[in-house]
Amino acid sequence: MSGLKPTYGRVSRYGLVAYASSLDQIGPLAWTVEDLALLLQVIAGPDSLDGTSSHEPLPDYRAALTGDIRGLRVGVPQEYFVEGMETGVERATREAMDTLRALGADLRDVSLPHTSYALPTYYLVATAEASSNLARYDGVRYGPREAGETMWEQIERTRGALFGPEVRRRIMLGTYALSAGYYDAYYKRAQQVRTLIRRDFEEVFGQVDLLVTPTSPTVAFRIGQKVDDPIAMYLSDVFTLSANLAGIPGLVVPCGLSEGLPVGLQFLGKPFDEATLLRVGDAYQRVTDWHTRRPAL
Repeated sequence: MSGLKPTYGRVSRYGLVAYASSLDQIGPLAWTVEDLALLLQVIAGPDSLDGTSSHEPLPDYRAALTGDIRGLRVGVPQEYFVEGMETGVERATREAMDTLRALGADLRDVSLPHTSYALPTYYLVATAEASSNLARYDGVRYGPREAGETMWEQIERTRGALFGPEVRRRIMLGTYALSAGYYDAYYKRAQQVRTLIRRDFEEVFGQVDLLVTPTSPTVAFRIGQKVDDPIAMYLSDVFTLSANLAGIPGLVVPCGLSEGLPVGLQFLGKPFDEATLLRVGDAYQRVTDWHTRRPAL
């Protein structure tokens, strides 16, 4: 399965149940990059019902799939190859990079120095916005509710019974970060670091056309395996968070197997340059068959 996360504003968020408004984006999932291009062509574009949707001109995404990536400058951020990454994940990612090089791409080492701050920054911004967005689910205006003697008791029981433990954890973290005594220390500072992360991408995209990275330091873990260790669970997002914070597009395609499970290869691009990501992903899939394989379950 391949997936595309468009630039923030490329696809309307109207109708989306908001989690973190400045991070939420809608994108397609499909077996091939070609299918992603076709789907994006349909769903992308401005929407009068979404004030954050962009009026940036839409290219012909299908026409961008030429199969030719010769001379394309592809950056390899060293901060994305971290200690603790599964050997199989790194091996599959490196082999995919060799394939891109064989196709004529010019791979270069680059640096995104504030990458290590992306994880705490994301979870401060996301939980703070979730705390605000999910306040609407109080059992008063709409949705299911639990009975209570007073309105406040009803709200308390409704949220306690109908929000799962992870949702409650994120709401509590966000409420704490937005509280009067901690707003400047946590949420405001996280937004400042977010700006630094975005500037890292702006500077590196002056040197290369796109970036290639692993998608996750490990392959998929079993359902419920990390439910009692939220920090370990959050670390699985360490390579994908920066793109959301910067609002840039990302594409993930299968590039191998580790321990019998799929490994994802991630491409990150300039704002509103989904066409280049799709072009590279399609070229890679033309000479490999990982997107056609299924793990033995």
